[in-house]
Amino acid sequence: MKNYFKLFTLVSLLSATLFFVSCKNDSTSSGIKTHTITDVAASNSDFSILVSALKKTGLDVALANNASSFTVFAPTNAAFTSLLAELKVASLNDIPTATLTNVLLYHVKSGKASASQITTGYYSTLSAGPVANSNLSMYVDMSSTTINGRSKITKTDIMADNGVIHVIDKVLLPMSLVDHALANPMFSSLVAAVSKANLATALADNTKNYTVFAPTNAAFSALLSKLGVTLGDLSAGTLSPILLYHVLNGYIPAAQVTAGYFPTLSTAFGKNMVLQISTANGVLLNNNSKVIATDVVATNGIIHVIDQVLLPPTVVDLALQNSIFSTLVMAVVKADLATTLSGTGPFTVFAPTNDAFAALFSALKVSGVDALTKEQLTPILLAHVVSGNIQSGSLSSGSVSTLNSNKSLNIMINGSAVTIGSDIHVVKADVQGSNGVVHVIDKVIIP
Repeated sequence: MKNYFKLFTLVSLLSATLFFVSCKNDSTSSGIKTHTITDVAASNSDFSILVSALKKTGLDVALANNASSFTVFAPTNAAFTSLLAELKVASLNDIPTATLTNVLLYHVKSGKASASQITTGYYSTLSAGPVANSNLSMYVDMSSTTINGRSKITKTDIMADNGVIHVIDKVLLPMSLVDHALANPMFSSLVAAVSKANLATALADNTKNYTVFAPTNAAFSALLSKLGVTLGDLSAGTLSPILLYHVLNGYIPAAQVTAGYFPTLSTAFGKNMVLQISTANGVLLNNNSKVIATDVVATNGIIHVIDQVLLPPTVVDLALQNSIFSTLVMAVVKADLATTLSGTGPFTVFAPTNDAFAALFSALKVSGVDALTKEQLTPILLAHVVSGNIQSGSLSSGSVSTLNSNKSLNIMINGSAVTIGSDIHVVKADVQGSNGVVHVIDKVIIP
């Protein structure tokens, strides 16, 4: 209720700001008549509460600025009265000015957009987002002429000198990540999954910021069809790790997305499983899910829309998803070890890169994996696998047994550096999967 109260305050302030209230502002100091957004609002008795809110926050002056242009979604008196009842407060005076300001600004977007120029989609408002230099998003659905699935647009194109006003029947409240999913019908499957997994409360927490990669309904339909199940067939215990695998800690806008491995909120063996992001050909997650829309800003984070549901990867999946392991994947398949390494585990895999295999093939004077038999490859590959989920911080110097009973690894720890034998280096550690962890190495281990 406290969060809703704050949101209401922000909405009222924004509305007031947009509709410049005072009739004495109808003319400039030189006596020239003006027709700004503030003037228009002040001249309409159905916007009297909005005008009062604008005056209280000082936004009436901002919306009277002819040097800028705005599009204002203006709540009527009835809309404000309904909100006051919803929030169980007597008047605008019960709402802190800062809260009211942000709510009012949530009704305003920069630039003049007539009804014919507004299409279904997300729009950045002037309301401050969860981090510096961010602005909250609103969702406009022109098929139903609604905003955020909450407010109906009842009248459009009331023109002012510095913008345009569209009338709405309900005050808008800044939305959390969960609210945004609820507001957009293309996320109905995601909403149902989040609800069933009992994650709605956690993802609506306004004390934290998250980055969510949100799958569409089509993405869920494709996954469920592939699995031959319905959403109702999946338990909360099954859904929770999948959904949390789509969430990163912190606020990461599209402009700050970089290639690499990033820890998600989904865990295995008490460790955060990683999500791989590649940026060479657009933004791809785990080498198969495309980011199709970005930067939907909520009160507690940011949403990027994706076209496929992400599944927590096994150690085999981690290799399949990264092109630097293509030779390793070929070797694992030829040695018929993919099924074994996709099992429960846990496994700790020291994974050689393509360059590491190329150096081996050169030393052996062979053309590649095709030149080696399954019987030759199997002991080599098993020498790279240790039982257990052993992250780099838990490794210690000494001998470690592998799944090749004839080969142990001599681990050397020097600060944060991990070496196997005298010349094999771990170049990337702790790539956590659902059934184990991968450490990337620069040379193939030979039994």
